[in-house]
Amino acid sequence: MQNMNGKVALVTGGGRGIGRAASLSLAKQGAKVIVNYSSSSQAAEAVVQEIKSMGGDAIAWCCNVADENDCQKMIEEIIAEYGRLDILVNNAGITKDNLILRMSEEAFDEVIAVNLKGTYHTIRYAAKYMLKQRGGRIINISSISGVMGNAGQANYSASKAGVIGLTKSVARELAGKGITVNAIAPGFVETAMTDKLAEEMKKQLVTQIPMKRMGRPEEIAAAICFLASDDASYVTGQVLCVDGGMAM
Repeated sequence: MQNMNGKVALVTGGGRGIGRAASLSLAKQGAKVIVNYSSSSQAAEAVVQEIKSMGGDAIAWCCNVADENDCQKMIEEIIAEYGRLDILVNNAGITKDNLILRMSEEAFDEVIAVNLKGTYHTIRYAAKYMLKQRGGRIINISSISGVMGNAGQANYSASKAGVIGLTKSVARELAGKGITVNAIAPGFVETAMTDKLAEEMKKQLVTQIPMKRMGRPEEIAAAICFLASDDASYVTGQVLCVDGGMAM
């Protein structure tokens, strides 16, 4: 178990799926967790209460990461409230799947706005304070779709591939300032997003996974906690595929 006592962590999209697991895991390590949400206030508050019930410290925070002004306000208010921000987990994301010939420009733009620009917004404002602290951990959630591509997900794959490029570029900019920036590329994970898939589609996907099963949110959270810890102090600009072997 890592000692993150006194650390302040912001998890975007922290109320559900991977974000929920990350919020809980970071809290178990001792971090104070800001559980960000855009529309799922009940889910975020439920995570906060679960963290508090185990003796942790957490608060839910509403912010649409696609809105630059909203992000700036959120980061500034977190700093005013806690005095610091040590860990940023960019997990918020949406899908609007369709074949490229049927995909509307609106659907493409909405996914890019949340998944890629949202990550840019939070990094931009969080890094300002991390630089003053001379330290910080930024973990961006990409996807196996951003590494390999996926039919019917041109917008999602493009956004997640963009997150990888953003991660590597920002890692180079901040490496000398005590701030690490890494990405995690989950494979198919048991979340509300994959629950929407038809059972036949799920079975077909599992056949593509060498480990022959979907991942669990807690397995992604474990990788997040590692990259957020002092044990990963010499790891930056990397993409960690937690995918059951899909991207081998």
